[in-house]
Amino acid sequence: MRIRWGRSPWLVAACGVVLAGCASFDDRAAGQTFEPAPELSAPAGPQPQLPEIDGNSGSDTPRPNAAPTPIPPPQGCTDFDKAVIATCLDTVSAVAALPSTDSGPAALAGERKSGRVVQVESGSPAADLIKLNVDATGDGGLTGLALSPTYSEDQLVFAYITTPTDNRVVRFTKGQQAKPILTGIPKGAAGNRGALLTDGKGALLVATGDAGNPSAGADPNSLAGKVLRIDTAGNAAAGNPTPGSRVFATGLRSPGGLCKSADGGRIWVTDHGDTADLVYRVAGGTSLVAPAWTWPDKPGLAGCADSGESLMIGTSVAGNVQQVPITLDGSVGGQPKAIMDGKNGTGYGRYGGMDPLDTQYAFVGTVNKDGGQPVSSDDRVVIIQLHPSSGGGNGKD
Repeated sequence: MRIRWGRSPWLVAACGVVLAGCASFDDRAAGQTFEPAPELSAPAGPQPQLPEIDGNSGSDTPRPNAAPTPIPPPQGCTDFDKAVIATCLDTVSAVAALPSTDSGPAALAGERKSGRVVQVESGSPAADLIKLNVDATGDGGLTGLALSPTYSEDQLVFAYITTPTDNRVVRFTKGQQAKPILTGIPKGAAGNRGALLTDGKGALLVATGDAGNPSAGADPNSLAGKVLRIDTAGNAAAGNPTPGSRVFATGLRSPGGLCKSADGGRIWVTDHGDTADLVYRVAGGTSLVAPAWTWPDKPGLAGCADSGESLMIGTSVAGNVQQVPITLDGSVGGQPKAIMDGKNGTGYGRYGGMDPLDTQYAFVGTVNKDGGQPVSSDDRVVIIQLHPSSGGGNGKD
């Protein structure tokens, strides 16, 4: 696929083909009545001119006789796909979009097994930022990244990591050692994955695994199996459901990702259950017992992004992106579609961390070196389109 730059050079298009494959529907969710969202998403404002995708200027209506240009396969660490902004990384389980600049889109990428965090930018080699000491046995390691709610002022970055003794949240800036702000999150043989997200209200959301103990998620005295809400010092954030408690919601097992709508009115968390993968709509002070959708085939739900029209969820096992339609009140509006799954040259293999650049595009990392079939340029950081249209395509596995 040929990508041309429009008037806004920081936008890159990587449009996946919407395929017919659908996730399995768990009948437990069929009869659910979803309550209206506490705050509806605001209508999207005027958008800058989108880049041309196969000569289409980002439009859903292809130009006559427009034909995509085939993308050559990678050669070593060189990837000819314009949507790929970083190559030859190792298991990119976490990404965090950086504020846009005229030089192009940029993000932080975290490697689960090595604990390395690098800054990646279109047209530039990856630059080392820090190497965190992690224990990557089982599903642990570096699994979450988020910028500070006041990043433009303090340049702080938060990471969720597994150590030899616990799971924890640390914070760091470039050139400084990481400082733990929340320690003692239980660690086990499994259930160590975590995810981070700023909530748009000055606080940090932390999704924690149950460390292999299914009862931990319901235990109010345990930090395991929860969505926590903390301030940048690691204390309980103001306005939490129970004053002085970090607990925001309970009932997780092994989270894959956290994401929110552009206005913060919707918060989602993906999870790996015993018999199915699930996505929950998160509300403060609740137990996560009624999923918005379930996947009995367990594709390995990972990072996610809310585009306003759909929820995009990468999968670390099935190797596709689940496009979940959502309605104005935040309910799931129909069966998910599997896109970017490697068919017809569209896709990048297994997906890990995801973070939106804006309402049109998102960064996603690949985890093909963690049980997949890596190509020479894996693992990669890619920019994908959050509103893919039929007939477009991207990616070369």
